[in-house]
Amino acid sequence: MRHTTLAHIHPNAPPQPALGAPCNGCGLCCLLEPCPLGMVLSRKRTGACVALRWSEAQQRYLCGAISDAPTGRLGQLRQWLARRWIAAGVGCDAALVAQLGAEE
Repeated sequence: MRHTTLAHIHPNAPPQPALGAPCNGCGLCCLLEPCPLGMVLSRKRTGACVALRWSEAQQRYLCGAISDAPTGRLGQLRQWLARRWIAAGVGCDAALVAQLGAEE
């Protein structure tokens, strides 16, 4: 039996990449369930991560734990830790199937 969860994705978000392909900022995984870092920041295990940010300039979702990090050495450390926790650069690990549909 399939489990269905509704996520409101920005209309300009890129389509979900193939499993293992580089992240393109589609945001689907972070809209449905936070990563380990997102669970700490959001204080929840399901639903949209509070750190998820839409970038109008880049037309993609970004992790606010990385993009909103302060400048300087502390900010660099925070970005490095966040990249490790969210497995940045590892590739898409969201075994999800996105289905677009009209709102009723």
